[in-house]
Amino acid sequence: MVEVPEPFLNIAISLTLCFAFVNGFHDGGNVVAATICSRSMNPWRALFYAAAAEFIGPLLLGTAVARTMSSCVLKPDMVEAIDPHLLNIIVSSAMVGAMTWKLPTWYFGLPSSGSHALIGGLVGSGIVGMGVQSIVIDKVVSSVLLPLLISPILGIFLGYFIFSVIRTIFRAAHRRSGFFFAILQRPVMVTLAAAHGSNDAQKSMGVIAILLSARIHEVENGLILPQWVVYSCAAAIALGLLAGGWRIVKTVGFGISKMEPVHSFAAQLSSGIIILGASVFGGPVSTTQVVGSSVLGVGASRRASGVRWSSAANIAYAWVFTFPASMLVGAFFCRLLTWLFYPIG
Repeated sequence: MVEVPEPFLNIAISLTLCFAFVNGFHDGGNVVAATICSRSMNPWRALFYAAAAEFIGPLLLGTAVARTMSSCVLKPDMVEAIDPHLLNIIVSSAMVGAMTWKLPTWYFGLPSSGSHALIGGLVGSGIVGMGVQSIVIDKVVSSVLLPLLISPILGIFLGYFIFSVIRTIFRAAHRRSGFFFAILQRPVMVTLAAAHGSNDAQKSMGVIAILLSARIHEVENGLILPQWVVYSCAAAIALGLLAGGWRIVKTVGFGISKMEPVHSFAAQLSSGIIILGASVFGGPVSTTQVVGSSVLGVGASRRASGVRWSSAANIAYAWVFTFPASMLVGAFFCRLLTWLFYPIG
C-alpha cells in the first residue's frame, strides 16, 4: 500500500471546502434573488442576513444529509478497502469536476445544481478510480437522484398552490399590502438560507467525513465528523454567499417572472418548506432547482404568459447537463491524476 502523504489529504479537503465556497456564491444567489429583485430588502442587508443564516443552519439542523452523501454514492466497504492515497485523488477529481461545471454556468448567469455537480463528479471519479461496482446505484437513484428530480416538481406545484391561496385571501386587499409581504418574507428568507446552508454544507461535510473515516476504516460503522469540519463547511458556504452571486440573482429574480413582494414571499415560503424538510430527513436536494421551480410555479399561477419560458428553458438545459458534464470531467481528472501520482495497479 502506498503511504499517504499528508499534503494529498489536505488538498482533497481544501478542494472540498472550495466547492462549498463556490456553492455559496452560485447556489446562494438563489436564496436572496426573489427578495432583492422584488425590492423587499436592501441587497447588501439581505446578503448579510442570509449569510449569517447560512452559517447557523448547518450547526442546528443535524447531519442527516452528510450521512446520506457518505453512504449513498460510493460503497463504504470499497472506500475502506482502497488505498487512502487513491481516495484522496478520487475526491479531489470529483471536486474539480463539480467546480469546472459550476464556474462557467455562474459566469453566464445560468443556475445549475451544486448537488448534481457534486454527485456527478463523485460518480465519474469513483468509476475511474474503483470501477462501476463501487457506485451504490440503487441508493444513488432512491436517496439522491429521486429527491433531486422530485423536488423541482414539488417546487412548481407548491409555489402555484401557495400563491393561489394568497391571491384568493387577499384579492380585495389594497396594493399597499405588498409592504406586509415585504416584511413577512424576511424571516422566511432567513429560514430558507438556514435550510440551504444546512443541506448544501452537509454535502461537503459528508465528503470530508469519508476522507477522515476511511483512514481508520470507520466508513461503515460510523462517520468521523469533527466540529472543525462542521464549522469550516458552514463558514465556506456563508462566505461564498457574501462574495455575491449577482449573476444568478438577476437570472432567477428577473429572468423567469416579474417579482413583487407577494410573489417572492410565496416562492421563498414554498422553497423553504421543501428544503427544510429535505435537510431534516437527509435528502440532498438542489436549492437552485427548488427556488427556480417555485418562482416558475408562482409565475404560472398568475398567468402562463407571465413566465419567460425561454429563460426557464435555458435553466432547464443547464440542469439536465450538469450531472453528465460533471461526471465526465471528474472521470477525466481522476484518470489524469492517477496516471501522474498513482502509477501502480
